[in-house]
Order: sequence, then structure tokens, then C-alpha cells
Amino acid sequence: MVEFKKVAFGGWPNCYQLSNGKVELVITSDVGPRLIHFGFVGGPNQFCEVEDLIGKTGGDEWRIYGGHRFWYSPEDQVRTYYPDNSPITVEDKGDFIQVTQPVEPTTGLQKQIDIRMDAAEAQVTVTHRLINTGLFALETGPWALSVMATGGVAILPLPPRGTHPEDLQPVNTLVQWAYNDLSDPRWTWGKKFIMLRQDVNGAPQKIGASTTEHWIAYVNDGTMFVKQYPKHENATYPDFGSQIELYSCDFMLELETLAPIGLIEPGATAEHTEVWNLFADVPAVDSEADIEAHVLPLIKPIVSA
Repeated sequence: MVEFKKVAFGGWPNCYQLSNGKVELVITSDVGPRLIHFGFVGGPNQFCEVEDLIGKTGGDEWRIYGGHRFWYSPEDQVRTYYPDNSPITVEDKGDFIQVTQPVEPTTGLQKQIDIRMDAAEAQVTVTHRLINTGLFALETGPWALSVMATGGVAILPLPPRGTHPEDLQPVNTLVQWAYNDLSDPRWTWGKKFIMLRQDVNGAPQKIGASTTEHWIAYVNDGTMFVKQYPKHENATYPDFGSQIELYSCDFMLELETLAPIGLIEPGATAEHTEVWNLFADVPAVDSEADIEAHVLPLIKPIVSA
């Protein structure tokens, strides 16, 4: 059974908590939308909390706050960073919670998130909905960013490996930003996986990728957060075809998934759904062998479900 109740969190008096007795999730309504807390009941927050921003409201500057947020691509210095520092609507729809942000006056876009928590398992389904209330079609797509707490390691699975000369065609893309540094020791460039470690002393790093596996994971102090995202065949993705992106700096690491980019006509919507799972007692991950031994046995059953 899932319990839904109003709570205070970090200085915000009007937050809402979902819990099934195994995991708990907290939604802000004083600002956002932000899914600001997700973790096992009584356990640490798997998401980052930006200490000097938590609890703030109002103002005309965009704030990261932490938690999980909803953007739309491609990234733009003006429209992407439109401030979301005002109250939003949180509604109990029975079997899910719906979070709705006011229409952005500069774009006519409205963000909405549906949150469904499994009644017994450590699983949450999060549907991001971008609604065009304006007069003109806009070329964009939903973009979901989970801001993870410090100290963990992200795992990005690569497509199945092949052999030469039998497999002559490329199978995926890897995309870089100008500030990225492939020699940074936080990266592990494996045969089947790419890993990026969060380090509080680290400079910003970012990579984008296309992949056939459609999951991403973060292992941190014995807990693993996994999110799955949809497969869209022959679709156009932003950022040179990136379906997924990793970004890390000194205070967090982001697991980012992107929907295809396209025209959203007036009155139309675009959706992007992630499925989140939490796993406890996961050993530290330092190598591909660790992933094969400790991560894949947990992920394969949920990916094939």
C-alpha cells in the first residue's frame, strides 16, 4: 500500500511524501517541480541536496536545488534556465500523483510529471509530459535529470560487442563537450561499460551517448539506483544523437535521459517515461568484473520484465 501525505522538507513547508514502507519519495510544491528525495525508508537520500539552496523560494534566477528535475532539449542559456522558484500544483489522482508547473510565459510550455510508486517493490514510474499551450509549434523534447549525491559511480552500458571483420558498421555514438577531459582518472573506459566516478574535488565532466541497452545506474555506498528509459526506433535525438548523458562536478553527478526531439504542435504534448529501481547491499563497483558480478544480476530481471 502506498501512503501519500503532506510533509515539510529542508525548509519548504509544503512538500508531499509517497511511501510504500520500503522506499520513500518527496515532491516539492513551493518550487519546482523537483522530486527532491528518493531512498529506502529511514535511509539516506540518493539524490543530491544543495544545502545553501534547499528551502529557498522566489527570485528571478534559476536554482539547481538538487533532486530530480524536468527540462527540455536542446540546452539554451535563456529558455532552459527559466526560474522554477514558484509554487506548483500537486494532485492525488488515485493510483498516481500528478505534478503540474504553471505555463512558462516566455515559451507557452507547461511541464507535468506523473509519479506512480509500486505498492510493494522499490520501484517508481515517472512520466514527464511537455505541453505546448502556445500558438506556434516548438522543436524540442523532454529531458529528465536525476541529480545524484556525492561519492558514487555511474555505469553506462555499451551495445553488445562484436568482432572484426564480421561487424563493420558503427553501433553507437559518444559525444563530448568542450570542457570534457578523457584523461581524467574519474573515467573508466571499458569494453562493455563506461564508468564515471563522482569526486568532490573534480572539475566538470560530461559525455553523451546512444545505446541499445536503455538503462543507466549509480552505485553509492551500498545502494544502487537504476533508471530505464524507452526505446524509439529511427528517432532524432538532440546533442548529436544522445539518448543519455552523464554530467559530474564537485557536488553531484547527473544521470540524464532524453526523449527524441521534434515539433510539438499547439495543444499537443510530448512524453518521456523513466522507471526507477533501488537495490540495497550492492558491493562497491571498481571494475567491469564488479559490474558483471554484482550489478547485471540485479538489472537483467527488471530490464527483461
